[in-house]
Amino acid sequence: MTRPPFPRALAAGVLATGLLLTGCGAEVESAADSKSDTETVTISNCGKDVTYTRPERAIAYDVSGAEKMFALGLADRMRGYVMNKLGDPSIKGSPWRKKYAEVDRLGSERITREIVVDAKADWVLAGWNSGFSEERGITPALLDKVGVDSYLHTETCWDYGNKSVDVSPLQALYTDLDNLGKIFGVEKRADELVGDLKGRVAALKKTWPDRGDRDPAKVFVYDSGTDQPFTAGRHAAPDDIITAAGGTNVFGDLDKGWTTVGWEPVIKARPEVIVIVDYADQPAKEKIAYLKKLPALKSVPAVKNNRFHVMSYGDVVSGPRNVAGAEDLGRYLRSVGR
Repeated sequence: MTRPPFPRALAAGVLATGLLLTGCGAEVESAADSKSDTETVTISNCGKDVTYTRPERAIAYDVSGAEKMFALGLADRMRGYVMNKLGDPSIKGSPWRKKYAEVDRLGSERITREIVVDAKADWVLAGWNSGFSEERGITPALLDKVGVDSYLHTETCWDYGNKSVDVSPLQALYTDLDNLGKIFGVEKRADELVGDLKGRVAALKKTWPDRGDRDPAKVFVYDSGTDQPFTAGRHAAPDDIITAAGGTNVFGDLDKGWTTVGWEPVIKARPEVIVIVDYADQPAKEKIAYLKKLPALKSVPAVKNNRFHVMSYGDVVSGPRNVAGAEDLGRYLRSVGR
């Protein structure tokens, strides 16, 4: 997970290397490439050892779940995916848009236990407090009672169960891809994908300019919100995206994922660049216009110098597109001398 999708009142570029991606699409071989023929595997998910039987009717929730599956060539193991309709622009801009068209869309709002049961799914991939939720009655424990296995995005483990599981967002992504490779018997494919992503992050860091005595560029992520902005703390993917690009998240010290803050802390932080999250009913152009009109922000360097960088929702939630998002942001930072 990811973040709670598309807050209202609370309100990455295309991967394009080797086997993993071809042109604007993402094509991999569909045959399993497991190192063994075992049909069960035990892995640690959010600090708990879980034994999985290889899924055949998996459901993934939101961009995070769907694209981790697609990137590993697992579309043919999916019963379907569920995604809020506000994510449709992310589908259109996805390197896996053809896969989205091939797999059944089982819902256009939140995932529910009813959707899972009606689809006769055997496994569900989602994040805590985004897909899975005590309040909405869909949790790993409740799904287990109806014979459905589940896996939680590692990015959300900090807020679930054994809260000692606390890794950076990109490390959480790599962990998920490795674990999904084991669960579905495609370990070689997962190794290649993770190796590619890590290699690209390492290459991106080599583009960082010599700053001398200057600190990295300060970046504020603006998702939505008027009374209070909705932004990314240290557990949300943009924290590592910004770091990999050569900047620093002004709210990277918050022990949160996606969260609200006040405008005063934003003003005090004096960000040099504002990342605008773009999706459906809240397009980036309108958000930028809103920020420019806020009298309190007129002195903020990013607003003063018109330094706004737009990123798709699909690039900023936990998933393979995070690295492309970091590459795009890195290019932008270089273009403004940072």
